[in-house]
Amino acid sequence: MNKAQDYIKEHKDRFLEELLELLRIKSISADATYKEDVLKCADFVAKSLEDAGCDKVEICPTGYKKNGESKEGYPIIYGEKFIDENLPTILIYGHYDVQPPDPLDLWDSPPFEPIIKETKVHPQGAIFARGSCDDKGQTYMHVKAFEAMVRTGSLPCNVKFCVEGEEEIGSPSFRPWVEANKKKLACDVVLCSDTSIIANDTPSITTGVRGLAYLEVEVVGPSRDLHSGVYGGGVANPINVLADIISKLIDDKGHISIPGFYDDVQVVNKEERTAMNEAPFNLENYKSDLGIEEVQGENDYTTIERTSIRPSLDCNGIWGGYTGEGSKTVLPAKAYAKISMRLVPHQRPEKVYDLFEAHFKALAPPSVKVKVTRMHGGTPGVTPTDTPEYRAAYLAMKESFKKNPIPKREGGYIPIVALFKDVLDVDSILMGFGLNSDAIHSPNEHYGLFNFYKGIETIPYYFKNYVELKKG
Repeated sequence: MNKAQDYIKEHKDRFLEELLELLRIKSISADATYKEDVLKCADFVAKSLEDAGCDKVEICPTGYKKNGESKEGYPIIYGEKFIDENLPTILIYGHYDVQPPDPLDLWDSPPFEPIIKETKVHPQGAIFARGSCDDKGQTYMHVKAFEAMVRTGSLPCNVKFCVEGEEEIGSPSFRPWVEANKKKLACDVVLCSDTSIIANDTPSITTGVRGLAYLEVEVVGPSRDLHSGVYGGGVANPINVLADIISKLIDDKGHISIPGFYDDVQVVNKEERTAMNEAPFNLENYKSDLGIEEVQGENDYTTIERTSIRPSLDCNGIWGGYTGEGSKTVLPAKAYAKISMRLVPHQRPEKVYDLFEAHFKALAPPSVKVKVTRMHGGTPGVTPTDTPEYRAAYLAMKESFKKNPIPKREGGYIPIVALFKDVLDVDSILMGFGLNSDAIHSPNEHYGLFNFYKGIETIPYYFKNYVELKKG
């Protein structure tokens, strides 16, 4: 792997320039206005794989069903390079779509005009742009590491790439496509870097992720918007009702109040909880970084536990009535909210949807009508740590960071873990290099240059270790 590492050092400036070009593309999958940009990004990824050394690259059309209606999806980019059918095959997963950048006024620089700035956490500089960490920067690490191995003749096994364009909207096309392409995707392990490390001096490997149940609720009151002076106090205000219902979804002990919600929650034993809390974590620094005075959550659990092994419920957005400049004394006819629930092992989104809807409707007074629309979701996933697949990641990080990595669980939702296990019967190794402080999904998202280069450096070690471990 020395040749590959020398190649990486020699071409690191070009790698960065290519990533900056990729980050300039507004591949926002949630907004149809940017459809052409998303397709342009798909073309960019496909060309990058070709240039890096894939023998075969396909821009695969996708589609899905919604309410019985066929919908066109964004393409999945598939690439492959085969050396020997007797060697293992590693499937690289990533996504090229990004979250909407809103609110734009909170960005210090335009979200699709990447700039590099030094920060306290990233003294070597960080790339500020939407998608820099989630997930263009981390996906591109794999493309460049692959290029380095190919160009130096040090690729030790077969490689497949699967890069989708709908991850940020729940991957509606992905499962149907994977199920229809099981033979094409056949592999020994999936390698994904859509996760984080604890700190730049504390490497870690994600061994579990929470699932998701995401929905939208609507509360309907009068047949039209009303004058709040004429009708206020006599007619139910949907915004008031919605706020009251949401406030009742979590009790004063941080416990989600939906009946039956905790029935399937995995109980993590004391030993694992103790080990989990041995990871470096400074509560005061955590609060300072977030600009908060105190943390909150479910009683009898630490912050590390609350955000990884316990479920949660959050209102992600709420609106209704008049929200423009100035004042308008209106009693609105409707109010809306988007609500997400993070799930832990053994919980299933289909059951949670049913429990939530029944409880939400039970809380609503007869003065309003309510509607619950299920958006998207997925099951939690846990990766075993006693396998060659995990051991290869452990040794790779140990080699590049010169420290033993720590296994940890994350609170985010990565649907491919459960999906690939279910459809392809393979484990996913979540070897990410971002930091939780990198503001993914938020204004001023960024990704450290140290992290970008460290990822490119580490990935070839994973390939080498995995092949050696599989040989026994």
